[in-house]
Order: sequence, then structure tokens, then C-alpha cells
Amino acid sequence: MDVRGSQECTEVSMASWNYASDITEKHRKVKAAAQLKYAAWQKEAWESVRKWSGKWETLSDPFLRRQFKFMSILGTAALPKQDLEKYNNLVTEMSTLYSTAKICEYKNPKNCKLELEPDLTRILRSSRDYGELEHVRKMWRHQTGRRIRDHYKLFVKLANKAAKLNGFDNMGDMWLYPYESDVFRSDLAELWKQLMPLYQQLHAYVRRKLRENYGEEHVSRRGPIPAHLLGNMWAQNWGEVYDLVIPYPGKVSVDVTPQMVAQGYTPERMFELSEAFFVSLNLTRMPEEFWQHSIIEKPQGRDLVCHASAWDFCNGKDFRIKQCTDVTMNDLITVHHEMGHIEYFLKYKDLPEVFRSGANPGFHEAVGDVLALSVATPKHLHEIGLLEEVQDDPEADINFLLSMALDKITFLPFGYLMDLWRWDVFSGKTSEQDWNCAWWDLRYKLQGIKPPVQRSEYDFDPGAKYHIAGNVPYIRYFVSFVIQFQFHKALCMKAGEYDPLDPSKPLHKCDIYKSTEAGNALGDMLQMGSSKEWPEAMAALTGTRRMDASVIREYFKPLELWLTDNNEQHRESIGWETDEVLCTSEEVREKPEGKSTSTAGGAPASGTLLLLGLTLIHLLKLTFNRLLY
Repeated sequence: MDVRGSQECTEVSMASWNYASDITEKHRKVKAAAQLKYAAWQKEAWESVRKWSGKWETLSDPFLRRQFKFMSILGTAALPKQDLEKYNNLVTEMSTLYSTAKICEYKNPKNCKLELEPDLTRILRSSRDYGELEHVRKMWRHQTGRRIRDHYKLFVKLANKAAKLNGFDNMGDMWLYPYESDVFRSDLAELWKQLMPLYQQLHAYVRRKLRENYGEEHVSRRGPIPAHLLGNMWAQNWGEVYDLVIPYPGKVSVDVTPQMVAQGYTPERMFELSEAFFVSLNLTRMPEEFWQHSIIEKPQGRDLVCHASAWDFCNGKDFRIKQCTDVTMNDLITVHHEMGHIEYFLKYKDLPEVFRSGANPGFHEAVGDVLALSVATPKHLHEIGLLEEVQDDPEADINFLLSMALDKITFLPFGYLMDLWRWDVFSGKTSEQDWNCAWWDLRYKLQGIKPPVQRSEYDFDPGAKYHIAGNVPYIRYFVSFVIQFQFHKALCMKAGEYDPLDPSKPLHKCDIYKSTEAGNALGDMLQMGSSKEWPEAMAALTGTRRMDASVIREYFKPLELWLTDNNEQHRESIGWETDEVLCTSEEVREKPEGKSTSTAGGAPASGTLLLLGLTLIHLLKLTFNRLLY
């Protein structure tokens, strides 16, 4: 069964890769057929396991018992064939609408070929034109979310039907199954409670700096921050506005993008640099197939899913990354993240198929990021020739910590609310009539941001995010952002780079580069895959079985003290409040912007479909997708 399962997995993975990397009708048909064939095999295997119901639970071998436990959940393949085909097509169509969306240029509305990657991302990163930023954000949502909303209605019904066939109340509950905890949601709420004070101090500081740049008519003293001013299409992290909020501009910049460009960096060189870091830890090199088959630059003349992802083809030798890499420090970090997935694949490739996944989904997301915490340090950037000098002074430290916080801390509420929203949608707590306003209620309450223009239930802003359109669970990223700091602390102590009793070795300066002790400890945990419950894997590396946000507060303690003092000096209000109505059930009529409200050139035909990853399968997480930092 394990051999055949791997073979079937390879076939459907290849079909999915071919379509995601070259969106054509031919590839869609092949992929759709492969998905149905794989689902049929899964159902066949599941029926075999069901014959052991009531028996496998009493098996004395915990390894075998755990295999049966995993195989007893079929996932969406439990749907009747006709419903499964509808479900696959819906996810495919939503993903296609997202991946092929284009909008018109702000100052040249006749050019309607602007894509998310790289066009819109670059505009949001570099433009400081309030009107242009508003236009880009608004029109992206017109071309994605609005067109996805009707599909999402039927998708929710079919997803919940699949969950019920697996014994769950709704799809949200089924998504939480891999975390193997009855109190997981309350644990998450407690983690956010621990982190909120730091986020609120950072929010207040950034709001003041943006107000100084854009004026109080755009950024108020006590209100939420306009989301389009934060440098990112979803305001999920704020690193691209670092130049506007840097505490001490006279210090050496920790954004080494200009140095990368000046030194002639290419995407290939960025991937080689990432591999060198893994190898320095005594971890596994990328196999030959990786370099032969990965897509690391956006090819010309074809549509593809640019969202960065890592792929396991289930045969123990073929592992790939697909990423439309830009030569920036952000993408250098993303390369390490995606290669972290590949390293995890390599370490557990010899386990039974059902255990070839992370200890929990958050573990998989954390592996590359924990290395990136070292890569981003001034010490390491100097080591690899991207930073001329390492300044040993408190002001330089604050600059560095703020740059890290704009990436790590600002993401936390977004990473939390994405699935808070979906859980309530799946459970019915949030009705169809309130989907978009419930979304903005969470974004206001947790993130303290607001849309640039009033939203309505005619819009569907969640669908402007890949993971909603592509049906990728998201709480894994919140979990990852917590546990990666726990992993980092443990690895730094093993490397001798961090000592809580030695002020000269603070956690935020740790670089585990070339530490085989740290690498061996990490590799031992990765080899476990999901063969053990995640608290055991956590304990093997960190010595604790629980997620703990206090390590994040420890890492950012110098910055938190500085922010608190700085906000007090400027009498900045902590938190946010507003009398504005951010979202209404009525359609909001907007003034047209030239041709920007029309369907942009290159919009997909109704028959063009896409499905990235094997998200229909609960047991086997073959593809691990990543928002670009």
C-alpha cells in the first residue's frame, strides 16, 4: 500500500506541477484526471483501513497505531465523485482568477497588464504616492476577490460536506486535526494575548511615522492605519516602509538589496547561497533533480502561479521550488524559507508515506525561517560580504530589531485572523451576508488597520489573498512565527551563540552559521516527520512541549523598551479607535478611474482552471505554499 501510494502521489504531483508552472487547458485536463485517479486510490486505501476499525486502536505498536490513525481520515476524497469534481474545479477556478489577474496602470489606464508579481509588488514597495497606492490595492481586489465570491459560496458547502463525511462538524475542525489538541484554539488565543502589547507599541510608532510622511488628513493620531500605506498588498508585514520609519537613519542599512544588485546577484546565486547555509550546518545538499527541475525565475510568455512553493514528488529524489525570484533581501529570506521545506522533505523521505509531513503544519513553515533569523543578522550579512561593517552600538541594534519587527511582529495578527475568519465561515457563525464586513471587523480589531475606501458585501477582500483563493490553511504561519523563535533560542544555545546570563550574547545577534551542533539537533527533529506527536518533536529540540510566545518578547526586549519610551516621549496613543464605518452591507458606488474598473487585459476565460498543491488531501501535505515576505 505504501509503495503504490507513493507512486500515485508522484503522478498527481507531476500533473499539478505541470499545470501550476504552465497554465494551459491541456495541463488542466491532465491534472484534473490525475486528481480524480488519486482520490479513487485514497478511497480504496481508506476502505481497507476501515475494516480494522475497532481493532487498530488497541494495537500495542504505537508506530503502527499512529499510521492507522492518520489513514482513518480520508479528507475531501470522501466526497462522492461528482461533488469531488465540483470541489476541485471550484478551487481551481478561484486559484486561476487569482493567479492570472491583471490591473490597469494608475497614470496610464490603457496599460492593463500589471501583474501581482513583479509589477504590483514593486509599486507597493517603492511608491509613496497616496493615490497610486490606493488604486493598486483597490483594483487588485476588484480583479480577484469580487470575482471569486460566488465560487466561494459553493466551495464552503462542499468543504463542509467533506468534513462531515470524515466525522467533523465542519472544515475548520478538520483543518485543526493535525495539531492533535482539543484546546488548540484557546492556546492560540493565549499566545496572541502574550504578544499584543508588543504589537500595539509597534503599531503606535509606525502610525506616527506614517502620519509625519502623509499628513494627519490621511493618518490620524488615534485611528487605524490605512492598509495601503504599509508596503504590502495585504498589509501582512510592513518591512517595505522601513525607510519611512527607521529610528536612526544615519546608521548602516540592514536592507542589503542595493548591495545585492551592485554585486550582480542573480536568483541562482541566491539559491546557492541558501544551500551553502544548510550545508554549513551539516544538513543535506539539494539533490541534482532540484537544480534541474526547479523554477527560480519567472519565465516569459506563459502564465504560471508565481506564489513561492516547495514540492515533494513522493519518490525520494525529486524535490523542487517554484518561485518568481526578484533580487531583493526579502526574496533572499524567502529562498531560505522554501529551501527549509526541501530540507524537511529530504530528512523524512524514508518514512512511511503517511508520516512524510511536518510534526504539525507550523513546523514545516518554521524550518527555513529559523535559519533566516541568522541570515538576517548584521553579523551574517557581513560574513557573506553584503554588509561592509557591523556597528556595535545600541542605535544600530534598534534599527536592526525594528526591521525584524516590521517583518515578524506585524505579521502575527494577520497570521492569526486569516483562519479565525474561515473557521467562523465554515461553522456558520459568520453568514454569507456578513463575510466581508466580518473580515474587516477582524482586521480592525486585531491589526488596527482600515481599508483606503469603504468596503461592502459586494466585495470579497479575503479572496484577494492567495491562501483563500487557493484553499491553503493559514494558522500554520502564526504557529510558525511563534515556534521558530523557540527553535532559534535552542539552536543558538547549542551553537554557543546565546547565553541568557551574558549581555554580550543577546538572542537577536545569534548566527548559527557553520554550527554542526545546531544543525545535527535540527536534523534529528526533522527526521521524525509526523511519526510522533508535535509536542514530542518540540521537546526533542527545545526541552519544552508547549508553544511559548515569551521567547519572542525576549528576542525583541530591547526594541520593546525603546518603543515604549519613544511613544511616551511623543505622547502617542496606544491602540486605536474610529467612528468610521469601514464596511457596509450596501454596495459602495465608486468614481471610475479611467479604464481601471474594466476587466483587465489577459483576464482568464471561464474554462481556464488552476489548482496549486494537493490541498484536497488532509493526510499528505505535498506542497507547502509561502507568502512572500
